[in-house]
Amino acid sequence: MAEETRPSSPPILRIGRRWGLIDGATLFGIAGAFLLMALAIVLGGSVLAFFDFPSVLIVICGTVLITTASFSWGDMLRAAQDLGQTVRQRTRSGPDAARDVLRLADFARRHGILTLQGNIVGALKDQPVLQNGLKLVIEGTPDTEVEVLLRRDIAAQQSRIDKSATVLRRAAEISPAMGLIGTLIGLVQMLSQLSNPSAIGPGMAVALLTTFYGAILSNMVFSPLASKMERNSAEDQLIQHIHLLGVLSICRKDSPRRLEMQVNSLLPADQRVEGLQ
Repeated sequence: MAEETRPSSPPILRIGRRWGLIDGATLFGIAGAFLLMALAIVLGGSVLAFFDFPSVLIVICGTVLITTASFSWGDMLRAAQDLGQTVRQRTRSGPDAARDVLRLADFARRHGILTLQGNIVGALKDQPVLQNGLKLVIEGTPDTEVEVLLRRDIAAQQSRIDKSATVLRRAAEISPAMGLIGTLIGLVQMLSQLSNPSAIGPGMAVALLTTFYGAILSNMVFSPLASKMERNSAEDQLIQHIHLLGVLSICRKDSPRRLEMQVNSLLPADQRVEGLQ
């Protein structure tokens, strides 16, 4: 007696989250730079000579306040949230996204688009473009409308990241200016107390340390993090466009070879994928 054939069950989609723990390159670069600076200070003499509380107030607090004045509360909050993601390790890449959409498209062709419904809610919640696109396809939305909606979604996400990077760039511009302001304050205090030798030292400390703190914040914190945020944004855009191609391919029921060629056209030559590897 022939064995009864059972319909194949939907596979578990092993699509990882976009963010992991702290990004090693970011931690190594910034922490390493601060460590070298601290080592130079320790080897050169007194550590306490490089700390001045008024200088900290002028540069750090002043930079935060003036940057906030340049934007809105919402912009600052979103920039803080995006900054938290910037320093975390990325677990997804363009080739990973390409393999994901090829696997999804192959499954949809084999089992039907509606069978994707049980997979997308949990497995894809960290991939909003792919998740929202598949939901639209399952609901029977025409491919032209799906493309328009997803492109708007991608543009909106890119606009948010661009604004957050602009916040960091603005902070990188303001921190040296606050250091200069602190320098002028220290010089005025020093010159007004020339008759009191004991007041010259603190005034000179404020004058020099504010410039020092401003240079550190600008070149060792804000500028590197803004560059990392822009780099991550470019990679996110690549992944989102690959997801867009995958959703449209599933909606149009394109051939696997065509989808493979489309996603590989977005990837560098050394990162292109072949089939469902």
